[in-house]
Formats: sequence, C-alpha cells, structure tokens
Amino acid sequence: MAEQRDIVIAGGGMVGISLALELGRLLPPGTRITLVEGFALPPPAARMPDYHPSFDARSTALGYGSQLIYQAMGLWPALQRWLCPIATIHVSSRGHFGSTLLRAADYGWQALGHVVENPWLGQALLHALRDQGRVELLNPAKVVAATPVSGGVELTLEGAVPSRLQAALLVVADGADSGLRQGLGVGSSEKSYRQHALICNIATAQPHAGCAFERFTDEGPLALLPLLPAAGTRKRSALVWTLPPERAEHLLACSDSEFLAALQQRFGYRLGRLQQAGARQAYPLVLRHCEEQVRAGVVVMGNAAHALHPVAGQGFNLALRDIAALGRVLASAVAAGESPGALTVLRRYQEQQRADQLRTIQFSDRLPALFMHSDPMLALARDLALSGLDWATPLKRAFVEHAAGLEAVRG
Repeated sequence: MAEQRDIVIAGGGMVGISLALELGRLLPPGTRITLVEGFALPPPAARMPDYHPSFDARSTALGYGSQLIYQAMGLWPALQRWLCPIATIHVSSRGHFGSTLLRAADYGWQALGHVVENPWLGQALLHALRDQGRVELLNPAKVVAATPVSGGVELTLEGAVPSRLQAALLVVADGADSGLRQGLGVGSSEKSYRQHALICNIATAQPHAGCAFERFTDEGPLALLPLLPAAGTRKRSALVWTLPPERAEHLLACSDSEFLAALQQRFGYRLGRLQQAGARQAYPLVLRHCEEQVRAGVVVMGNAAHALHPVAGQGFNLALRDIAALGRVLASAVAAGESPGALTVLRRYQEQQRADQLRTIQFSDRLPALFMHSDPMLALARDLALSGLDWATPLKRAFVEHAAGLEAVRG
C-alpha cells in the first residue's frame, strides 16, 4: 500500500530544492513534503563545506528580484560569500552606434544582479535544506510513473523505500526533457531558434569591474558576465555566445587561439585582450512552454514548464518567481483547509503567474530577433532606442525593473 504524503517534488536541482525550502518555510509543520532526486547528493555536513571557485565552473545570473526572493527565504547571507555583483550592464549592437549603460547606483541598488557559480548555489541550497529539517529527501531515487487517483497522484519510485507514494500534489521539476511531464501527457509547444549557445569562461587582460556586457550581433547575442577570481586568474567572465549551429560546431573544435581571435573580433577590446578560454560546451536553443502547467494533483515548474532563450538570463529568475507565487498560494490554501493539490488552488497559482510568464517569454523571444533583423530603418530605430534610454530616465527605469522581475516580485 502506498504511503501518504502531502507534496512530492520530483527533481532536486536548483529549482526543486529552492521550492522545497520555500514550502518548508511557509507551510505548517504537519505538512509532509518529500523531495526525490535521481543523482547522488553529497552526504550531510555539520557546517557549510568549504568552496573553491573553479575556472571552468558554470554559472547563473540572479536578477535583483531573485535576490529579494532569496532574502525573504533567509538564504541570502549564506549565498553572498561567493556571489559576484553586477554593478553595471553595458548593452550594445555590433556595427551600430546605439548603446546604453545601466547602473545599479542610479536606482539605489547595491547591484543590478549577481553571478553565482552553479556548484556553490547547489551546495548552499542543499545545506540549507538539510539544516531546515522540514523536507524528507529520497536520494538517489527517481519518480518513474505517476497515476491520477482520487485525492491526488500515486507515484512509483525507483531506488527508494518506500517504492510507492500517494501525494495530494506532485510537483514536476525534473528538467527540460522531463520524462514525468511526457508520461502524464502534459503537452508543450516548441520553437527552434536554429541556433546554439556556446558557453565557457574567459580570462581577460583588464578587470571587469562588475560590468556585464550584452552585445547584439548579426549572428545573435553575446554576453560576458562578471565572475569572482578563481585559481590561476583574477580576471574572468562567463561567456554565453549565440551562434548558427555550424559556426558553433567549428568554434567548439578549433584551437584556443583561433577561438579567442574569433571572440575578440566579435566582442572587441572593452576588457583588453582575451587571454584564456576554458572548456567549451554548446547546446541547441529551443523555446519550450507548457500552456497546461496545472491539473488536479500536478503542477509543472522550472525548465519542465518553460525553457527560454538565454538572452538576459531570464529562465531561472522566472522559475524563482513561480516558486514564490506557488508558495504563497499553497500556504493560503492549507491555512484555509484546502488540499494543496486541489485544481481550484493550482489554477489560482497559474492565474497569478500567467502575465509574468507571458511577459518574460515574449521579452526573451523577441529581443534577439529585433537585433538580428537587417532592415536599415529598423536598425536606425533600434539604435536610437538604445541611445535614448540614457536620457529617457522613466523608460530606462521601467526597462531595468522589468528585466529584474520587480513588477512580479512586488505583486
């Protein structure tokens, strides 16, 4: 017979653990929450383990809105030690005069956002979850099947005892290629950008001074995000370079010197000569969005619900806003005696987040196309708009607050 749980979260990545922490914080102590993760996680430690930044570590940009969410969760002090603040963002269009500089100081903020290495963020979240002690962690284990039943969903687990659970609510957070989402028959729309994102870390001659660069080119956007020093170099940035597939494949395979020369030609010398490239990876870019994110007993979140173009780093930040909204809705529902898996409850969450998701998806989808368009009149209007942000203060503030997700966070 299946054991009972109130909420089961399938997927223990950064989205799944962040959600588990938020629900553990907001829901009453008697609420039974279980997190199921397939990859073996490090054993518990009495204190936060030491962390040593690696030159090749992958990273995530946390917007100012995400900072507010993690502050509300009480996690920000623990995260801050290994965060690199973004003091300014330089936005430009290659071959055109239009550019603008966004400054945190202009809005009374300490930073427009922060760049965090994924291993550190994951380690800090996992330590906080274990320290909180509110969430049962089944690991390594995997939810391999989910069947709707009266009052919720019955789950079959692989690698765990118990092997069957019945939950009032299943949160599907197992990534963009979610097998659970597919098994439940939750459809998603997909749009291929026919481009790849090439990512690696770059050592530069000049310090970044907390400046992130977003440079739009005829091939696609190119971003360099500031990173903290690592062993071997004090001046490094994280590169996300959008390219046609065949060009990405060539730049993956070529020598470091050829790669750096190609990047220098595209980016310019704002950070001096580019000196070193780390391990390179590339992946195809697809916009994926689930219109049906909730049904009775099920909610789909994170990359399983929407995978976005990486321009402006909106994907994980949107997921955190979804987490904050779901936490508020479930806390209110449970306090009122409603089941966390009731369709009426989950529809309230989806309605609250619909506008934010639509705005963010459209922003991430349309911005690269706007700068890749070759029409000269559009290019002129685009350059004037970029330059105009520097004197149109209310417009510039609205743009920055939208990119930071503040409208959604303030609710």
